[in-house]
Amino acid sequence: MIVEGGHYALVLALALALIQSVVPLIGARINDPALMNVSRSTALAQFAFVLISFVALISLHVLSDFSVANVYENSHSLKPLIYKITGVWGNHEGSMLLWVFILALFGAMVALFGVNLPPSLRAHVLAVQGWIATAFYLFILLTSNPFLRIARPPIEGRDLNPVLQDPGLALHPPMLYLGYVGFSISFSFAIAALIEGRIDAAWARWVRPWTLMAWIFLTLGIAMGSYWAYYELGWGGWWFWDPVENASLMPWLAGTALLHSAVVMEKREALKIWTVLLAILTFSLSLLGTFLVRSGVLTSVHAFATDPTRGVFILIILCVFIGGSLTFYAWRAASLKQGGLFAPISREGALVLNNLLLTTACATVFVGTLYPLALEVLTGAKISVGAPFFNLTFAPLFVPLLVAVPFGPLLAWKRGDLPGAMQRLMMAGVVSLVTIAIVWAWQSGGAALAPFAIGLAVFVVLGAIVDIAERVKLFQASFNTSWHRAKGLPRSAWGTAFAHAGLGIALIGIVCESTWNIEHIATMRPNDTAQLGAYSVTFNGLRAQQGPNYREDIAAFTIRSDDRVVGTMTPSKRNFSTRGMATSEAALLTRGASQLYISLGAAEADGSITARIYYKPLVLLIWFGPILMAFGGMLSLSDRRLRVGAPKPARAKLGVPQPAE
Repeated sequence: MIVEGGHYALVLALALALIQSVVPLIGARINDPALMNVSRSTALAQFAFVLISFVALISLHVLSDFSVANVYENSHSLKPLIYKITGVWGNHEGSMLLWVFILALFGAMVALFGVNLPPSLRAHVLAVQGWIATAFYLFILLTSNPFLRIARPPIEGRDLNPVLQDPGLALHPPMLYLGYVGFSISFSFAIAALIEGRIDAAWARWVRPWTLMAWIFLTLGIAMGSYWAYYELGWGGWWFWDPVENASLMPWLAGTALLHSAVVMEKREALKIWTVLLAILTFSLSLLGTFLVRSGVLTSVHAFATDPTRGVFILIILCVFIGGSLTFYAWRAASLKQGGLFAPISREGALVLNNLLLTTACATVFVGTLYPLALEVLTGAKISVGAPFFNLTFAPLFVPLLVAVPFGPLLAWKRGDLPGAMQRLMMAGVVSLVTIAIVWAWQSGGAALAPFAIGLAVFVVLGAIVDIAERVKLFQASFNTSWHRAKGLPRSAWGTAFAHAGLGIALIGIVCESTWNIEHIATMRPNDTAQLGAYSVTFNGLRAQQGPNYREDIAAFTIRSDDRVVGTMTPSKRNFSTRGMATSEAALLTRGASQLYISLGAAEADGSITARIYYKPLVLLIWFGPILMAFGGMLSLSDRRLRVGAPKPARAKLGVPQPAE
């Protein structure tokens, strides 16, 4: 009954999506408020039915109903409850159901919180959401149905991929999808603006919160995925320039550019056409990521699909939405009015530079990711584009971007004072140069450019502090005055400062971990000791343990520093008999922002074991930086001026006082 109910709810959601994609457009065309309001009711009803379908699939996994093919292929009766639930999206069919669930969720949120949008704009936005939903409902029902039955149900399931049986899977895919799918709202606003032929500061004010929300989730999703790969896969790395990783990085770069472009459009009504294009491209890159991961084109722990029919179907969706939207943009963009003018040296100019560098970096990742696939399709030749290419093309683009980041907030709109901004950043520059000198004198090896990179990161962090200090007149006015100015400062200003500082902090972690990490790989017997910098690692022995659905060999290591025991680490090797697979469970010992990291290789009959031992200085800053960036985004999102509503000019006409900039 649960199976049929979940399947039928999905079919009803498809029917509602079809209604949502057609009726509101007719209503907007003939200016009928009743027909336009159909978009709200259908969006809410569609979400309700998708929720029923999603809960049904979760229930089937929790109950271990192996009469359902999806449950049989990806679950096991002895699997812990948390992995039964997270295993719902640890496979192709379930992950696509999660995709449409989040899509329906965002549509419902627009219906609920977009009540003050112009009726025609809201109708067009939700209609475009209906088009996207229709395509993916058809994809699921025709090629990836999670509710298919097995004629003769087996007694036991095949279990979930052991690599995915980790708490990180509970949050990483949903966070990532909230980012991917969240950009569909920006896309829908862009298409709606092209349909209506009108785009202004009000449009930017309405689209920014949705874009910011998606950007926050995508930032956290990427960071969480990076940390999961770091501790779960046992190789000790946090980024590999894998095509699946790149698939999430590309929309993040484009979405970051979109956020900054929308600021210019809201404040100065400039960059209108460019902002619409970025909204289209950002979601297009999200769709491309879905294609790369779900089509079977790539071989990856994330790539669940292997049926060519699925790949062709997703490719058709890509062609329709990406090709169709870009064609529509080329046809309608000329009818949009150009925005205001500004001097090259201005805050608008700094944001334009930001956009150019971010989109160029995105283009290099795009080429490096897709070129090997295109070459294989056209010529049959197989090549690998790895870290050297991306490091040599991506890093040089980010250096000028990081240099420019502290200047942007200190420049005035329309026409800025560059010498004045340089003067205010002088102390930050001096501290950065001192930092470079100290690191250069301290380092005992590694990349020659590492001190300069750390100095640049310090400059970015101090630049964010200078921005706030200038706004509150720190050391220029009395403490009480500065305190009151700080309390009255818009949350978006604080959010910008935190986000920029997070970027600098992440860079410090990346440089330190990449340059000065220590690695020791050895076969160790009980009581053997390895030395890593100031730490000694002693292997105490192995013990076996039976888990819920695996057998585990656990190694014990004692960690000493200056002959003082500072901790014990217990990495393990797990063997999943049902899947016939083994995983390495790394052990981490945190010392400040640095970590000791141990993962195990094969165990020998004499009790010895191969161990990979790392010391990773300041590695946690790599993930603390994105968390700080996401926190800054949340602060900005909480700013009442960024809530979906009428823009400042409309409020001014009503006589509502405006908050200070």
